[in-house]
Amino acid sequence: MKKMGEMKAEQLVSRYSSLRSLLVLEGLLVGVLAGLVSAFYRFALSQADAIRAAALALCAGSPLRMAGWFAALAVLALLVTLLLRWEPMISGSGIPQVEAEIAGYIRPSWWRVLLAKIAGGFLCIVGGLSLGREGPSIQLGGMMGKGISRFLGRFRLEEHFLITCGASAGLSAAFNAPLAGVMFALEELHKNFSALVLLPCMAASLIADYIANSMFGMEPVFSFNVYDMIPLGGYVHVLLLGALCGVLGVVYNLVLLASQTAYKKLSGVPQFVRILIPFLCAGALGFVMPEVLGGGHNMIAALYTGHPGLSAILVLLLVKFVFSMVSFGSGAPGGIFFPLLVLGAYIGGAYGAAATGWLGFDQSFASNLIIIAMSALFSAIVRAPVTGIVLISEMTGSFSHLLSLSTASLVAYVVAELLRSRPVYESLTERLLSGRKIKIARGKPRAKSIITSVVEEGSEADGCTLAALGLPSACLVVSVTRGGEELLPRGQLRLKAGDLLATLVTERDLAAMESVLRHKVSFEEV
Repeated sequence: MKKMGEMKAEQLVSRYSSLRSLLVLEGLLVGVLAGLVSAFYRFALSQADAIRAAALALCAGSPLRMAGWFAALAVLALLVTLLLRWEPMISGSGIPQVEAEIAGYIRPSWWRVLLAKIAGGFLCIVGGLSLGREGPSIQLGGMMGKGISRFLGRFRLEEHFLITCGASAGLSAAFNAPLAGVMFALEELHKNFSALVLLPCMAASLIADYIANSMFGMEPVFSFNVYDMIPLGGYVHVLLLGALCGVLGVVYNLVLLASQTAYKKLSGVPQFVRILIPFLCAGALGFVMPEVLGGGHNMIAALYTGHPGLSAILVLLLVKFVFSMVSFGSGAPGGIFFPLLVLGAYIGGAYGAAATGWLGFDQSFASNLIIIAMSALFSAIVRAPVTGIVLISEMTGSFSHLLSLSTASLVAYVVAELLRSRPVYESLTERLLSGRKIKIARGKPRAKSIITSVVEEGSEADGCTLAALGLPSACLVVSVTRGGEELLPRGQLRLKAGDLLATLVTERDLAAMESVLRHKVSFEEV
C-alpha cells in the first residue's frame, strides 16, 4: 500500500479523475464508523448526566457528602488535566482543530484524539461543566474519517474530504440533523458548495443519522409543539429579536475570547488549577442552581413546560452565560455549540416574556420567539446562517417556520457584520495556531497533494485566464470542471464563476497555496 506522500503526480491526477464516485462510497464507510463513535459519545454523555444527578441528590443536605463531592470534582479535574497533557488537541470544542487540519496546518494523531476526547468529555459532563457534545462529535467524526483515510492510504485531498465527511456525520448523529451536518461541512468547514464535497457528506450524514435514530429514536431533539406561524403583522418583533441577537452574538464572541485571554494570564499557575476552577464552580452551582450544569437540554425544556417568569429567565440566562465562559475558557474538552443554543433560547424566552407583558404580543406565539432566537444567535456567533436555520428546523421537527427563522438570522448576521465581529470558529482557529505547543504542519518537499477551489462570482479569477491568474509556479493546474464537463486546463482558458479548479501542489507549499486560492479564487475582501 502506498502512503499518501509517496504517490507520484501522475497517480494523483489519475485518481482524481475517478474521485467523485469513490468519495461517495468512502463517505458511506466514514458515516457508519463516525456515526457509531458519535452515537456512543452521545450515549456516554447522557450517562454522565445521570451519574452527576444521582451524585448531587445523594450529597444534598449532608455537609460531609458535599465535601466528598468537591473532592471527587478535584479528582475529575486532575484526570482531565492528564488527558490534556497526553493529547493537547482535545482542548475546547474540536471544530477549530478540524478546520486547521483541513487547511493543512496541523496533523494530530487521530486515535489519540478519539480516545482522549471521549474520556475527557465524559469526565467534564460528570463534573457538570457547561460544555456541549456537538463540537466534540464533529471532531470525533473528523478523526474517524482521518483514521479510515490512513488505513486506506489516501492522498491528502482525499483525506481532507473524508475528515469533512466524518465531521458532517458527527454533527448529524449528535443532533439527529443530517441536513445540518451537510450544511455545516459546506458552509463552515470547506466554505464552498462544491458537489465534490456535497455528495460524500450527504452519504456520511444520512447513514450516521440512521444509526443515531436506531439508538435514540426518531423524535426531534426539542418538542416545542409550535404549530402556528407568526403573522406578517408581527414581524416587527422578528426583526427586533434578530437585531438583539446580532448585538448579543457580538458580545458573546468578545467575552468568549476574553475568557481565554484571562486564563492565559494565569500561565504561571499549574494547568490543573486552571482546569479545577470550572469544576469547583460546577460543584457550587450543583447545590444552588443545578439546571445550568452540563449542556443545558433541560433548561430549554423548562422554557416550554415550566413557563418561568421574566426575572427567572434573566437570572438563568446570566448564570448560564458566565458559567459557559468559565468552562470553555479553561480549555477543558467540550464545545460551545449546545450552550449557545440554550442562551439563544433564553434570549428568545426573555424577549417573548417582555413582548407579551409590555408590548401586547400574542402569548400563543411566544414559543416561536424561542426557536427564532436560537437560530439568530447561532447565525451571529458562528456566521453560518444557512446551517443555523436548517439545524433549528431539524431539531424542532418543523420546517414551517423558515420565513421567520431566515428573517431573524439574516438580520442577526448583518448586525454582527456591521459591528465587525469575526466568526467565532475563525477566531478560535487563529488562536489555536498561535499557541506555542501547536506546530504548523510542513510536509516533505516531494510529498504532493491535490486541492480544489470553486471560482466565486466577483473574485479575481472570475473572467480571468489561467495564465493571467498568477498562481504560484510551484503548482500545476490538473483540471477545470464546469457544469459536469472537464475542460483542458490550458493557459488561455477563461475561468467562470462556478468552475471547480483542481491544482497539484507539494505539501510543503499546501497551506500557502490554499491561502492564495482563497484570495484569488474565492471572493474575499482583504
